[in-house]
Amino acid sequence: MKQKHLVVISAVFLLAAFIVAALLYKSQQSDAALQAYQRDRSTFVRDYSPVHGDPAAKVEITEFFDPACETCKEFYPLVKKLMDAHPGKVRLYARYAPFHDGSDAVVKILAAAHKQGKFWETLEAVFAAQSSWAPDHHAQAALVWNYIGGVGLDIPRLRQDMQSPEVEGIIQQDLADARKLNVKATPEYFVNGKPLPSFGYDQLKSLVEDAVSASY
Repeated sequence: MKQKHLVVISAVFLLAAFIVAALLYKSQQSDAALQAYQRDRSTFVRDYSPVHGDPAAKVEITEFFDPACETCKEFYPLVKKLMDAHPGKVRLYARYAPFHDGSDAVVKILAAAHKQGKFWETLEAVFAAQSSWAPDHHAQAALVWNYIGGVGLDIPRLRQDMQSPEVEGIIQQDLADARKLNVKATPEYFVNGKPLPSFGYDQLKSLVEDAVSASY
């Protein structure tokens, strides 16, 4: 009986130690990301990145996303709602993290659309049809063309820009920044350089509200 009791105590102790270590690791990651943002925010925000919101906003949400990611699609209207709750105080930067099979080609469409000033409209069309062109997270970029015809894009120019070294460079830079910030899955959010303590809308909402309170 005593031995069984000791085993239970040891297991509880090990579990507690694991939880503390995980929390400490996450805290260290958060501190490192915040220091990186304060030192050089370019890892979080690039000049070429699509941005939505007031240019004078003091709170910046950086989102690494994959167009084939269902959670990215689900969070898109939630993030817009969160921004609407703080008019003029929050802006969103979109960063590419094409982790799913075949989504790099879809990201090229989005990056090329951005060159025509049509990123957000194209993104919404892509998200709206996601279940049709990305079943089970397997992106089939050839099908995307069926759903972006109403955006008002110059399609020949879009196809040409998709193959440009500039677009390829943007994607590779975003992926490099994602690796530097230890982004492993999408969507991943940073608010003024701070990552979510754990994934969830409530956590993002709390981080944004804290940043708004601190900045205004």
